[in-house]
Amino acid sequence: MNYLTSYKSNKNIIYSCKYHIIWCTKFRRDLLKEQVDIDLKNIILEISKKLKVEVIEVEILPDHVHLLVDVDPQFGVHKYIKNVKGASSKLLRDKSVSFFSISLKLAIDILLISFFVSFSVISASDSIFENKSN
Repeated sequence: MNYLTSYKSNKNIIYSCKYHIIWCTKFRRDLLKEQVDIDLKNIILEISKKLKVEVIEVEILPDHVHLLVDVDPQFGVHKYIKNVKGASSKLLRDKSVSFFSISLKLAIDILLISFFVSFSVISASDSIFENKSN
């Protein structure tokens, strides 16, 4: 599926809102490695499925995370980020008790504090009007 030209619709809008979301660990520490990156990716995919958000790409590096997602504009990217940050932080902290030291547990607490969102909204209305005029 070509994600650049795919449009979705709900009751009253047609949209294609793709967001490139980046967040990093505090002080860019290399915390997202070994089993943590696999767990984080699974958590992100699970939450996205529950929220009906299409995850186009996930890349987890030792000190930051890249997400490319398609979010319904009426739901809002801010709600998606809030849910992903909150749930992944809690689940990773709970899991870290048995795997990691206390210092890493505290570092995971602040893992999802900083994030940067760049977004491009592809206007579906342009293509709709073009189709109607033809």
